[in-house]
Amino acid sequence: MGLPLRLLLAFASGTALAFAFPPYNLGVLAWIAPAMLLAVSLGVSRRAALACGFLHGLAFYFLTLPWIYSVMRQHGGLGRVEAGAVFAAMIAALALFPAVFAVCVAQIGLRPRARAFTAAPFLWVALELARGHIPALAFPWNLLGYAVAPHLGLLQLAAVTGIYGLSFLVAAFNALIAWVFMTGTRSSYLTGAIAAAITISSVLVGEQFVPPEKPEFIASLVQTNFPEVPGYAPDWMDRHAAEMDELGRISIDAAQTSRGITVWPEVPAPFYWQDAKFSGRIRAIARATENHVLVGIVDWKAAPGGGLMPYNTAILVDPSGRRVFSYDKIHLVPFGEYVPMRRWLTFAQKLTAEVGDFQPGHVHAVGEIPGGRFGISICYEAIFPDEIRRAVADGARLLINLSNDGWFSHSAAGEQHLAMARVRAVENHRWLLRATNTGLTASVDPYGRIVAVLEPDRRAALAAPYGFRGDLTLYTRWGDWFAYLCVAVAVGILIGSARHRKS
Repeated sequence: MGLPLRLLLAFASGTALAFAFPPYNLGVLAWIAPAMLLAVSLGVSRRAALACGFLHGLAFYFLTLPWIYSVMRQHGGLGRVEAGAVFAAMIAALALFPAVFAVCVAQIGLRPRARAFTAAPFLWVALELARGHIPALAFPWNLLGYAVAPHLGLLQLAAVTGIYGLSFLVAAFNALIAWVFMTGTRSSYLTGAIAAAITISSVLVGEQFVPPEKPEFIASLVQTNFPEVPGYAPDWMDRHAAEMDELGRISIDAAQTSRGITVWPEVPAPFYWQDAKFSGRIRAIARATENHVLVGIVDWKAAPGGGLMPYNTAILVDPSGRRVFSYDKIHLVPFGEYVPMRRWLTFAQKLTAEVGDFQPGHVHAVGEIPGGRFGISICYEAIFPDEIRRAVADGARLLINLSNDGWFSHSAAGEQHLAMARVRAVENHRWLLRATNTGLTASVDPYGRIVAVLEPDRRAALAAPYGFRGDLTLYTRWGDWFAYLCVAVAVGILIGSARHRKS
């Protein structure tokens, strides 16, 4: 097979894998697309393998993350060239991970080739773990396992291994497919057929063995539905008084039938607790509903050197109107809430919506409402499994995610975001309440069923069932043990392969 054909197949592999994710949702492609990358990475030089993996990554991230360009273009104040440059740099950086995978496969498969098929799933998971932990580049969006997470039976594996177990399962199946077609023996075809039959059976009948979950309470998740705008006038609260009145009525009316918590999303407008007009409204809603109200705000706090610093914060107001709990977002969005490498990317300062950068929080706080304790995550913190697990390990019996997906406009990002947040419920066997500005607002049971969802781009409240659980899954107890095991095995195989070549 010549290099041009290999490059074409690598690009096709990345394209096919992209179609396994929302909005296309052709999950079956996840079971075969990485096999193409694995096959074209064998028997070539490191440089050729690097090119194959990089092309695969460019195709995949370009097709699954186009909303990043739109966010920076429409809401970040960047011109076409500037937004395109940031987007290109980001997908190029992410494409390095499949490039490293392809190079490692090529090196391990020099002699004997079978070792590469064994190593492939361990390498894949090790690099996914790295993608979620490298400072300034941490972005574990659309990991391989999320493509098959809609299959409820398979999804339960996440309670043991986290999302990385699903990624390993799919990567291992792809390695088997590549081995079958590159070996071409009768025994390999038989092995592949048996594995395919087992996998298909698990997908088709696995859901029947997932137990039901009965909710105890009904929350009111208020979808505020404010458009994203470049900035806010000083008299915004006065200009939008009618809309704020409407949100108050929606919250109070919903509480008449829902005696659980009332939740507003991540801050979608100039919601400052220090603004008496806003905080007065929230206090009034809490008193009128006799509910606890959880709401996303910008919290201005004193800076060490003087002045004020903004925090992306979730606060809880009790039925008497007192602020009784707060959580400052810890994992901020790069180029959205702060600018990494600001010294070199001066043009990207336009991307921050507030004066200066948001400041990160440092405390993984757990709050309490009638019925039990809850863990809070804001926006894309929900895509970091270990951070959500930490809240459950600290005593959270319910998970709540506040997000403002209005930044994504009508792209697939909102659907992708919910698909990933949903897995956090299964990993920890907790109900997940997800309140968003424009959608998708939803309630997810501890086994991953979306039991209630509100249509996007609508100002309304969702009656969201939820409950509290106190059991701890293996994943909650041990965290990313499986992913680190994959790292250890991958490193061991790489070292063994290097020694074998030297000898």
